[in-house]
Amino acid sequence: MMANPEAVILGGGPAGATAALLLARAGVSVALLEKKSFPRPKVCGEYISATTLPLLDHAGVGHEFRANAGPEVARVGLFAGRATLHAGLPKPDGPCWGQALGRERLDTLLLDAAVRAGAEVLQPCSVTDLSRERDRFCVRAISRTNRAGFAIRSNVVIAAHGSWDAGTLPTQPVRRRPRPNDLLGFKAHFVNSDLPSGLMPLLAFPGGYGGMVHCDGGRVSLSCCIRRDWLSLLHARRGGDAGEAVLAHIIESCRGVRESLRAAVRQGPWLAAGPIRPGIRVRECGGLFRVGNAAGEAHPAVAEGISMAMQSSWLLVERLRQWKEHGGDVRQLDRVNAAYSADWRRCFAPRIKASSMIAHWAMRKDAVAAILPLLRCFPGLLTWGARMSGKARRVVRAD
Repeated sequence: MMANPEAVILGGGPAGATAALLLARAGVSVALLEKKSFPRPKVCGEYISATTLPLLDHAGVGHEFRANAGPEVARVGLFAGRATLHAGLPKPDGPCWGQALGRERLDTLLLDAAVRAGAEVLQPCSVTDLSRERDRFCVRAISRTNRAGFAIRSNVVIAAHGSWDAGTLPTQPVRRRPRPNDLLGFKAHFVNSDLPSGLMPLLAFPGGYGGMVHCDGGRVSLSCCIRRDWLSLLHARRGGDAGEAVLAHIIESCRGVRESLRAAVRQGPWLAAGPIRPGIRVRECGGLFRVGNAAGEAHPAVAEGISMAMQSSWLLVERLRQWKEHGGDVRQLDRVNAAYSADWRRCFAPRIKASSMIAHWAMRKDAVAAILPLLRCFPGLLTWGARMSGKARRVVRAD
């Protein structure tokens, strides 16, 4: 095990793996702790915007990503009631469009690249405590393989563990009582779908919203969020598997989904997680940094989760790289965190606000019905909405 690395990362998803890879390439000794064994599935929309492709190229995995991901996504759509509307996505800054890749493949791809760059990965292990000891942090963890406990000390800790799991770490949400308006996430893959290639529609239905996109292996990923009270109502009415009850509700509410999945077959089980926690959580706290959903989360309605996670890690590593080049004085970490937090808010706060407006509109049948006539006359408004969600804003400047 690496003795007292310069940085410790908690979580090996896209945000954590990207941070580990970029830090290792910058000459920083880094240890990453991940609680799950890879590959593993994950509730996620699986789409990566074109604005993140330069980062994948910079990380050395762009070619492999493009070779394995689904077809390029050049059109956005809306499936709501009987309406099936399409429009072009905003033109990306580059020759390629965004694509989708299953999380079981994407996460493994990124983490393997981090290991090749020199990061040490401790997996699977559970972090049990994070505390400060003078000017350093102490991370205590337990291996899930042999139940052995260990501790790692470092001046820099990066929380990349997401936001859905409650816990005792200072960067984790506290457990709270279930609420009727909690949004719970579901995802499944389908084969033999009739969803047009290159189209990524927003699914608007009472009590929730979702999306569909072609990913790897000829599969279509359908992911959605639904309010807890609506899920309870559907489960009581239909019984059986919760995921199938949600799917039946979506098919009943959206003609576009009904037509896209009429001959499709689900591949694998439904996955469920949540409640999701949209909002801004980035904090200025010395050498303790947050990336990915731990820093802030947009409603999945805008399909920007993976892109924001990876881009936030690039923003942080750029600040830490400059800090190290100027001597790496631990007394300056407060300033590093303040600068990173300002960068994060400038780049992502508008996306989070836009996603909230889109999500709450999509969940209300009356609100959707009121706007549909306008969208039918001016489908380019879908393009404008995609631009507002960050589809054309380039954050990463890496060659």
